Amino acid sequence: MFVCNEITSKHKLSPCSRLSVARRLIQLSILIFVATGTGPFARAASQLPVFVSINPQRYFVQQIGRQRVSVQVMVPPGASPATYEPSPRQMADLSKAKIYFAIGVPFENAWLDKIAAANPAMTVVHTDDGIEKIPMAIHHHDQEEVHLKAGAHGHRGLDPHIWLSPPLVKIQARTIMNALQKMDASDQAAYQNNYQQFVAQIDLLDSELKAIFTGKQGLRFMVFHPSWGYFARAYGLKQVAVEIEGKDPKPGQLMELIKHAQEKDINIIFAQPQFSARSAKLLAREIGGQVALADPLASDWLDNLRDVARKFRAALK
Repeated sequence: MFVCNEITSKHKLSPCSRLSVARRLIQLSILIFVATGTGPFARAASQLPVFVSINPQRYFVQQIGRQRVSVQVMVPPGASPATYEPSPRQMADLSKAKIYFAIGVPFENAWLDKIAAANPAMTVVHTDDGIEKIPMAIHHHDQEEVHLKAGAHGHRGLDPHIWLSPPLVKIQARTIMNALQKMDASDQAAYQNNYQQFVAQIDLLDSELKAIFTGKQGLRFMVFHPSWGYFARAYGLKQVAVEIEGKDPKPGQLMELIKHAQEKDINIIFAQPQFSARSAKLLAREIGGQVALADPLASDWLDNLRDVARKFRAALK
């Protein structure tokens, strides 16, 4: 057993003395943080606590709120917004939130009322307000797009993936800015300035994507889950969905997909990490193609869209 020995030379501290000094320094640092109002706890206490449904929303809120906000995400990486159920810890954490930014993903249909009830003082902001939604892709071939007002949040059959279209993100960004300014009136000018900088980045990205897809209008890319309808519409492309109404294709439908891919010279099927790629891999094998990942829920929204756009561009023929 180790026994402290206080006997030491004139100019050296014993091991116990050094340990005692270290402990006192740690205690002093904690006292300084508490006394001066600095340190991570004080900083967190000064931030506006908000919740969002998915990771891309956190990116949007952080671009506009920056150090003034503390953002928690309901759907963690790897989970699906279609089937997610909030944890007890998340429901407890909601009691501290000032704003919940909803976006219209499927799990909100079952949980948004419960989320709101967990903290009646919390403001629920629908970032899909003012956005016309399109139906989820249910056929493989060309279909007329029907645009419906997103007045009924989470309306079944409408595509929720509005965060994958830069022009629609600009609408969401303004809604986020307005909510933050209303909740934190002392920093209205800062939120406005951050919003304008973010919109400038969105406009630059939009220009880059238009240049990437110049001359490719009308061409098709094949995806397992039809997440990219708004992206395709923004840049004149067509997405071909493997999944039909949330289900793997039946044998006859799979044969139709194989024929369609062969006719259109499609040899890359895009899958996302949140869904099984079994059918996508089967289809890729039948057409002599490959499966590539395109994650609609990546945390770094800006760089992710650039990366996915390059993948789509390489796959278009």
